[in-house]
Amino acid sequence: MPAKGYWVAFADISDPEGYKAYVAENAKAFRKYGGRFLTRGGASETPEGITRSRAVVVEFPDYSSALKCYRSPEYQRAMTLRQGKSVMDLAIVEGYGGPQPTDG
Repeated sequence: MPAKGYWVAFADISDPEGYKAYVAENAKAFRKYGGRFLTRGGASETPEGITRSRAVVVEFPDYSSALKCYRSPEYQRAMTLRQGKSVMDLAIVEGYGGPQPTDG
């Protein structure tokens, strides 16, 4: 089974009303590629480093789907709706399926 893929985003939203159009449009791409929100701007703390005011993690069935979603025409349209309304830092990462600290 392939490792899941994730979008890890940090955003500052300067126009919350205008940003709603982006949220409505990005849902089309997320549905098409199996994206599922794990976090979406809830409470957060930054004990180290610098982040933005909003943290979002979107899980995809695999890393390839996460990349395809970002590059899709659906998401590219959504991105144009967020221009001038927010600033985002985004990493697309592959999940990890190796040993964990809780493993023997």
